Amino acid sequence: MSDSSPADLAIMFRSVPRRLREARGELADELIGPQLSSIGRRLTRAGELVRTTADPASIADAIESAPADTWGPELDELRTLAFDLARDLRAIAAANPDLDG
Repeated sequence: MSDSSPADLAIMFRSVPRRLREARGELADELIGPQLSSIGRRLTRAGELVRTTADPASIADAIESAPADTWGPELDELRTLAFDLARDLRAIAAANPDLDG
C-alpha cells in the first residue's frame, strides 16, 4: 500500500464491509474478537485523520473529496491503516473453515 493513491485508498476503505462479510462468513464474534476490535480501532483512526466517522464509506468519501495537493503525512498513515486492515481481514478469513485456501 506504500504507493497507493488516494483513489486506491478510497476503494479499499469502501470495500471493508464487503470483505469482512466474505471473510467472516458465520464465524462467531468470540473467535475473531481481537481482529474485530483492531478493525474498529483502525477505522476510528482513519475517520479521525479525514475528519469524519469510523464508517468506511464516509472515510472513502472524505478521501475522494480531498484535493490532491492537500495531502500530507496523514496519507502515509492512511496507507498503513489500509495495509493493517487488509492483514486483519486475512486473519479473519484464515480462521474461517468454510473458505477454501
